Amino acid sequence: MQHKNLFVFDIETVPDTQAVRNLTGFDGTKAEDCRAELDRYHLEITDGRNAFPRQPFHKVVAISFLEAEIERDGLSEIYHLRELRSGGEANATEQTLIQGFFSYLERLRPRLVSFNGRGFDLSVLKYRAMVHGISARFLYSDGDKWNSYTSRYADDWHCDLLEVLSDYGGSARIKLNEVCSVMDFPGKFGVDGADVTGMVENGQVQAVRDYCETDVLNTYLVYLRLMHHRGKITTESYNLAIGDIIALIETEGEARPHLREFLYAWSMASQNSFTI
Repeated sequence: MQHKNLFVFDIETVPDTQAVRNLTGFDGTKAEDCRAELDRYHLEITDGRNAFPRQPFHKVVAISFLEAEIERDGLSEIYHLRELRSGGEANATEQTLIQGFFSYLERLRPRLVSFNGRGFDLSVLKYRAMVHGISARFLYSDGDKWNSYTSRYADDWHCDLLEVLSDYGGSARIKLNEVCSVMDFPGKFGVDGADVTGMVENGQVQAVRDYCETDVLNTYLVYLRLMHHRGKITTESYNLAIGDIIALIETEGEARPHLREFLYAWSMASQNSFTI
């Protein structure tokens, strides 16, 4: 199957405190107490190594994505940026966000691009879809045994950059911010994933969505560089794709200040050298 679109995505989550009672029998009602109990549980089962909740215990608060059309020229590809946005309204329920995500993918049937999407983002979305009784048959039925959304090594279907860049664990699995730092991309600036829960509690859901969109942009930039390295896109096509990103920011930056901040951080990281 030749996909006609790229779909670069990222999610933001908060701990699912409602699951704590069923998980451990904890009868507290305050959100901070339930989060502490969830931390305690995960520290216990990891011998004190990691309090980060496992995938089912994350509640999705934002899904952001970039969509680009794939044009083919022989063995090379050319990407035309169509949009960068977050799904649903800022006050949308988790069920609405996830239903919208899978329904949109079912229509588009794109090539997925993520950073740790197999290990976290898509895994969380699958668990939470089951929580809400949301079906996504296409995710399991499209393609074949070796080429499908569920085939780990089929990066033409789902390119998880964390997996691909580490040769599927052959070398160290590094952070998106680390990759960005050596390639002169913005990476993290201003907000970190650890800030999301507090931001949501303070009613800053739109700021979380904005932050998620900048992570999507960073992911797309790394993907473009990988495809150039592989010879899947030419230098000219790479630079055209970079031009599309800058044009989108210049067009929408006034209404979406986080995009202008991203461009400024990018100019600082690259010393105003965006192309190759």
